[in-house]
Amino acid sequence: MNPEWLGAAAATLTTLSFVPQAVKTIRTRETHGISLLMYVAFTIGVALWFCYGVALGSWPMIASNAITFVLASVILALKLRHG
Repeated sequence: MNPEWLGAAAATLTTLSFVPQAVKTIRTRETHGISLLMYVAFTIGVALWFCYGVALGSWPMIASNAITFVLASVILALKLRHG
């Protein structure tokens, strides 16, 4: 199996697993149960994974982390706005 396809499968599954929670948080604006410190660290970590993917030229890493970064940033913004 080509390592890029293995990375694509992993990236797809981890990104898709994040979507339902993001959608729920965006719809309800309920962020009280979310740790601000965790989401700050998570969002920065995803941005760094994206940069690493760019450095490697790995399209699965770039695409999945771009999507996850957008979703995490929205949730972080909601957490900052709604506490």
